Amino acid sequence: MASKLDINISVDVLEPAELTEQERQAMQLAQEAANDAYAPYSNFLVGAALLLEDGSMFKGSNQENAAYPSGLCAERTALFALSAHYPNKKIMLLAVTARRRKDTAFLPAMPCGACRQVMGEYEHKQQEDIPVLLQAPDGKFYRFQRVADLLPFQFTKDSL
Repeated sequence: MASKLDINISVDVLEPAELTEQERQAMQLAQEAANDAYAPYSNFLVGAALLLEDGSMFKGSNQENAAYPSGLCAERTALFALSAHYPNKKIMLLAVTARRRKDTAFLPAMPCGACRQVMGEYEHKQQEDIPVLLQAPDGKFYRFQRVADLLPFQFTKDSL
């Protein structure tokens, strides 16, 4: 007889006033990063910001290429750049937002599967949860307590 596995994922749905000061700053930096995106083909501008354990922040934006598979999402741009420059800094929060063009409102954008996998790798690497703050509909925000909530069945080193 087949068994059943229940997965419970908790997501906080927050009004802007409910964000902590650090969350507000991280989301603002993600918005600034989205404005810096190189997205001439899709006009879909994504920004990510990382809050680090020392209070500093690091950002990334999506980078497109005419050869589409050669581009890179904002989340991976931020994580890879951070790792290249500061490989041992702990990430305390990852914030992500997007917009269709620079003159439009910010909108919800869930990380793609590849980004979720990479985010999970960094969570596993630092052996501590990384909360994720995402733009949600109607000016609200989603707060996930850990990357694993976005990708509950991750491929890890234990899978090798």
